[in-house]
Amino acid sequence: MQHDRTRVRLAVAPCDPARTAPGAARAGAPKVAEAAPGFYLLVRPTGFAVHMSASADHLRFVRQLADATLTAAGVDTELAQDVQLVASELIGNSVRACGDLVPLVVEVDADPRGVSVKVHDPDRRALPRRSDMPSDCGAESGRGLPLVDLLAPGWRVSRTPIGKQICCHLPYRRRVRR
Repeated sequence: MQHDRTRVRLAVAPCDPARTAPGAARAGAPKVAEAAPGFYLLVRPTGFAVHMSASADHLRFVRQLADATLTAAGVDTELAQDVQLVASELIGNSVRACGDLVPLVVEVDADPRGVSVKVHDPDRRALPRRSDMPSDCGAESGRGLPLVDLLAPGWRVSRTPIGKQICCHLPYRRRVRR
């Protein structure tokens, strides 16, 4: 797909002035990438928002973009990998609940306390619950939310006028002084 190659270049250089929307040149203003079928990207100074139809290509791009954007924002590699994992789990849960090519909004933003991940899908009825978490570590499925709970304690889900949004915050790890 042609637009994926364009997007990967954006992931390497998310602040490319050639991709800046007209009138967004002032410091800290969001930068907008061109839209492609099933995909629209809004780049922020320390994160991004992607409006997309869920697909393997788009998931791969979200992971690459999260890595590049968070690395550029000074987030350590381990936390950036955890963010990619949490985003992948939440996107996968939305696809399982709503089906392939479901329209999603995925937001990733670094802040002084850590990194927030938000995934919005159109199904208000299928709300994940912590009580649905299996206790069997050998289970072949159903381990995604316990993993999200481990990496982003206190995640929450809320209904919105057009669906539901799952919000997570992955805190920076405290460094042990030696």
